Amino acid sequence: MSKGPGPEPGPEPGLDPGPDPGPDPEPPRHSDPADPGPVAPGGLFAWLRGRCLGRGAAVDPARDTFGAMTGLYGAIQPADSVSLSTRTHGAVFNLEYSPDGSVLTVACEQTEVLLFDPISSKHIKTLSEAHEDCVNNIRFLDNRLFATCSDDTTIALWDLRKLNTKVCTLHGHTSWVKNIEYDTNTRLLVTSGFDGNVIIWDTNRCTEDGCPHKKFFHTRFLMRMRLTPDCSKMLISTSSGYLLILHDLDLNKSLEVGSYPILRARRTTSSSDITSSASSGPRAVGSPCHQNNSGPLSEKTLSRPSQREGGSPRNSLEVLTPEVPGERDRGNCITSLQLHPKGWATLLRCSSNTDDQEEGAPVRPVSPRCSLRLTHCIEEANVGRGYIKELCFSPDGRMISSPHGFGIRLLGFDAHCSELVDCLPREASPLREIRSLYSHNDVVLTTKFSPTHCQIASGCLSGRVSLYQPKF
Repeated sequence: MSKGPGPEPGPEPGLDPGPDPGPDPEPPRHSDPADPGPVAPGGLFAWLRGRCLGRGAAVDPARDTFGAMTGLYGAIQPADSVSLSTRTHGAVFNLEYSPDGSVLTVACEQTEVLLFDPISSKHIKTLSEAHEDCVNNIRFLDNRLFATCSDDTTIALWDLRKLNTKVCTLHGHTSWVKNIEYDTNTRLLVTSGFDGNVIIWDTNRCTEDGCPHKKFFHTRFLMRMRLTPDCSKMLISTSSGYLLILHDLDLNKSLEVGSYPILRARRTTSSSDITSSASSGPRAVGSPCHQNNSGPLSEKTLSRPSQREGGSPRNSLEVLTPEVPGERDRGNCITSLQLHPKGWATLLRCSSNTDDQEEGAPVRPVSPRCSLRLTHCIEEANVGRGYIKELCFSPDGRMISSPHGFGIRLLGFDAHCSELVDCLPREASPLREIRSLYSHNDVVLTTKFSPTHCQIASGCLSGRVSLYQPKF
């Protein structure tokens, strides 16, 4: 659906009306609301599809800004990096910017959380003993409130205006808590851990003693969980190679084992319903899938859903096995899971079941069946085995930043950093390396783009944090 007003009748501004008709031009026609005038190559339908996908100044004014910023990322040099002044806090497991880009938070292996001003590169505060074990993930709920999770099985809420104490500590998981998501529509916090549970926390009724919570979903071998940008789907990756997708998400409804409907066939996708996959080590990016089969968890326990009038039931479960080139006969662990900022693609980092697994993540054979269309992929050596490397998309989704040895690689869907929808290949194509930036003296584990500035942060195994930004 178009995000902006419709076009004015007559020729569209910015398009060439054609050659001069001469001294006796044809009299102008009356304005016809059904006639959009001259259109870009590809015809009227291509032009309308472009508007639906968010192209054009009338639909997305920030598109040109992001395009210019993408060019600046390609101009960054390794010498442009700034090392933040940190003591030894152990490995850096996660980096997270506040939504307004004013604060950079660092999740450390040795129970601490560091806060920096990414513009001045100055240290703001260290949250000593933020947890009793490794801090794994940080998520901002808004520009002031953020949450952290840890191997101590707890989640902590913090307020930037009062960092001396926690807002509250949340108890509910029975094993390591690995990632946090936030539904901005309902203000529900969503967490997942190695206990296989996805738990919902109601931050609307938060007190010093915690928040009301409930177990939403459970699956074995859970690794990572994400919500799509519009919070309409939940994606879960597993150490056994499955990718689970809950469609038409309703977080207010708890899902007991066997109570959720199973989608046997993949629904037809549109621009807002694209599920694509990417994997790393080997790593790939996928796109809309039009195949009809998905790998079931168990043929004995899965049954066809009862369709409600008007479409599929809420929280319909789809089970997929992303195909990794050259690894068809081997089980793969999906260690990292990220979503395109516009919901167009899923970015996966995969490795064989003997690589990249965190302790406590079990393994089992996987089904070779796959219903994802692979669009892009790249393979790299698995440096720093035993640690998970977290990738990320740029704010506009045109670039990917990936940990690579002692640095990071900036990758694009083509050499021009085009939008994914503008360069979908017929067959799987390699991701293009735009720039390699090496400034660490140890294996890089995580990287993050600033949401507001032309800046990339990376953190390594020895605890160093580097900021990359162009110099003028």
